[in-house]
Amino acid sequence: MKKIAAMEQHAVAIIGIGCTFAQSPDLKGFLKVLMRGINAVSDPPDTHRHLRDYLDPDPKRADHIYCNRGGFLPRLDFDPSEFGIPPSAIEATDTSQLLGLVVAKQALADAGYGDGGQSFDRERTSVILGVTGTQELVIPLGARLGHPIWRRALDEAGVPPAAADRVMQSISDSYVGWQENSFPGLLGNVVAGRIANRLDLGGTNCVVDAACASSMSALHLALMELTGERADMVLAGGVDTINDAFMHMCFSKSQILSPSGEIRPFSQDADGTLLGEGIGMVVLKRLADARRDGNRIYAVIKGLGSASDGKSQSIYAPRAAGQASALARAYHHAGVDPATVQMVEAHGTGTRVGDQVEFEALCEVFRKDQADNGNHCALGSVKSNIGHTKAAAGTAGLIKTALALYHKILPPTLKAMPTDTKLGVANSPFYINHALRPW
Repeated sequence: MKKIAAMEQHAVAIIGIGCTFAQSPDLKGFLKVLMRGINAVSDPPDTHRHLRDYLDPDPKRADHIYCNRGGFLPRLDFDPSEFGIPPSAIEATDTSQLLGLVVAKQALADAGYGDGGQSFDRERTSVILGVTGTQELVIPLGARLGHPIWRRALDEAGVPPAAADRVMQSISDSYVGWQENSFPGLLGNVVAGRIANRLDLGGTNCVVDAACASSMSALHLALMELTGERADMVLAGGVDTINDAFMHMCFSKSQILSPSGEIRPFSQDADGTLLGEGIGMVVLKRLADARRDGNRIYAVIKGLGSASDGKSQSIYAPRAAGQASALARAYHHAGVDPATVQMVEAHGTGTRVGDQVEFEALCEVFRKDQADNGNHCALGSVKSNIGHTKAAAGTAGLIKTALALYHKILPPTLKAMPTDTKLGVANSPFYINHALRPW
């Protein structure tokens, strides 16, 4: 009983959600995508038409990408005056910082702490987000600094100085210009900092980069803030608004993208992943505090496990042992027997090797010391709906799971049939859920 009481003491409630993903301007739109099994992956819309200039089916062609499909954010209204941002600074401010404000406000409002809602201790409210690598403004701002190279090339080509000046000016005008607001506007850490600043939150604000696990690492830190009583409420999640040519080039030259332009987790036809844009945030409180304050509770987080793979042959190659360690630690910390689990939201990237390794790790943990319960656990991946949202991928899965629990549904996973025969799903504790089902 003491052990159960201690675990309850460390339980954390999800009391608010804000998000935007492909074909989902907000939480209501995302729930619609999940429940109706909508494939929100598409060709580049007009907002991303520059991706069409880089497409070439030959994966070896330099400076081109062989796939430009993905999950792209819908157009969203943004009123700079609402957040006290001068309109002149918009061009010099990364999209992730601007839309991060919108989603943060959505999440707090959903938790009952919006304009005109309940009051809360802002000094004890933290913002911890997953944000990865280079932000979108770094590329165009850095590209402008190539002007000495352009000048030399034009001079060597014998272009007259006046004509060279016009060409260089035309190239420069194609990129966003440097200004006083550019430095804070391009920084990833300012995604969290701007939220704390504009929404007047006085707790910890920081971002964490753990690649595709960034939002889960942010959640890890958020849980420690709450269980260590350093904060009473935390806004946690992941932010990734970058489906630009640079990001596609990174994944294309690593040959991770799907040549067929579809993401098919755990499928026999899986041939790679597709990039998605997305922002997802959850408002977290200690469970006891949420109950005391009468908050709506979407779901309860009882434990989180983390691990590294240790030394291996390649930094790219996933290891089942490392993933199994993280899973085992999560269930141990939560005091939950995997045999009682009825749904698992997987990483499920749609890469054959990655999915096989992940499935192996899941089976190792779920089969250990268990009687054969048949295919009792639904396995899914939200990436089949919205693509791989990178820094926001973990939060997308977390929000999907919280909504599934709250609404008592099992959302479908798309394009997973026929299932990869190498997985041996029929002889595992899992089944791939292909249709919306009551839970």
